[in-house]
Parts: sequence; structure tokens; C-alpha cells
Amino acid sequence: MSDPTSSATAAAAPTLRRGNYFGLGTYLGLAGALLAMIALFSALSSHFLSYGTFLAIANQIPDLVVLAVGMTFILIVGGIDLSVGSVLALAASAVSLATLGWGWGVLPAAMLGMACATLAGCVTGSITVAWRIPSFIVSLGVLEMARGLAYQMTDSRTAYIGDAYAWLSNPLAFGISPAFVIALLVMFAAQAVLTRTVFGRYLIGIGTNEEAVRLAGVNPKPYKIAVFALMGLLAGLAALFQISRLEAADPNAGVGLELQVIAAVVIGG
Repeated sequence: MSDPTSSATAAAAPTLRRGNYFGLGTYLGLAGALLAMIALFSALSSHFLSYGTFLAIANQIPDLVVLAVGMTFILIVGGIDLSVGSVLALAASAVSLATLGWGWGVLPAAMLGMACATLAGCVTGSITVAWRIPSFIVSLGVLEMARGLAYQMTDSRTAYIGDAYAWLSNPLAFGISPAFVIALLVMFAAQAVLTRTVFGRYLIGIGTNEEAVRLAGVNPKPYKIAVFALMGLLAGLAALFQISRLEAADPNAGVGLELQVIAAVVIGG
């Protein structure tokens, strides 16, 4: 007589293997699409496939990378944040106001900008959780509010800050900027948090079955607010990256950026 446990295990094994194959197929598909794009652009331009091209790309994307990390956390818990571009502009405008208007130093001004962005994220998360309004709607309201404050802080003009933050974009070894290194560290830290911490497991649980997490004795509300606050903090960091490249704070910065961020997260899997 056969062992039911052994039979069940044997039956489940092909299913697990198929699941692994499908997961691997997703990554192989993304890698194949990337290689196809590289081949296409290399055929169209003989200068594309060069170290200089990839270096230019690497030094232009740190703000998008950190914003995508924040959006990943929000999407995991079942939310969305459409205000990231405006919050970035708000943070940059706060830095310009503190630097040019109040005479603050580099570090205090940077901290103020990141604090304003984090506060905006807290507002989005708190309203979403407290009043059970979809984050899609709340973040649209915060988008308009943050953009209006950015215009108010800069008198609707681009504020030239100078090279105080240029060190973030100045190349280090092999032409890589500190901003790119910081973005990579943020990305690896986020991966570790999601896969190796209780906080990360709770976030995944909330996104998968929030009611089950609640019945297990975990209050999901603070975790939801935390991910929106994290999104704001990373938007403030992205604002510093942008200031370091442009040497200015533009109240129109980040228009439509939320679509790029969401696309980066979705395409990246």
C-alpha cells in the first residue's frame, strides 16, 4: 500500500518545478527584452555600445532608482502614490528656500527638504488609513498641494542654488557618481528589508491578505503609513540628486515622473 504523504509530495514536486520554471522564465524574458533593446540601439548607432553611454545612463538614473524602491513598498501593500513628482519638487523648493532665503547650510537645508517630503508622505498615508480613502485619490490631492507649495516657495521661478550639492554628481572611481552608489545601497537595503526582516514579511502579508494579518494580531495601519513616509523620504533624497545635477531647484520638476516610476517597478517585476 502506498504512503499518502509520499504520493502527495511526488505529485507536488512537478508543480513546484513548473512554478520555478515560470519564475525563471519571467526574468529570462526581461533579460531577453533588455538585450534586444541594446542590440537594436547598437545597430542604429555605432556609439551606443560604449562605456561612456552606460556611464551617462548610470549617472542619470539615481533619482528614478530610489523612487522606484519607495513605490515598490507601496505597491506591495496594495497602494499607489501619484504625488512623487510633486513631492520631489516640494523638497527641492524647500532646499532652495532654506539655502537662498534663510542662509542655511548645506546639511540643514537638505534635512529640511527631506523632512518636508517625508511629512507629505505621512499625510498621504495617514489620510488613506484613517478615512479609508483610496491612496490613488489621496495622492492626487497631495500632488496638487505639494506642487502649489513648491510654486509658493520659489515664486514660480527656477531657483539657482549653485554647486553646494554638486559632490553628489561629481564622478568618483571609473566615472561613477556618489548618487549612483547611494541609489544602489538603497536598493540592496530595501531588498534585505523585504526578504530578511519581520517588517518586510508583514508588508508582504498585508498586501497578500490584510485581514489575515489583522486576525494574527498585527495592526496593519502603522505599516501602511510607514511605507508612504518612506516614499516621501526617498522623494526628498531624489530631489537632492536632481539638485546636484542641475544646481537649481525647479518647481516644475517631476511632472509626469510618477508614471515613469510606476512603469519602472512594473516592468522590473
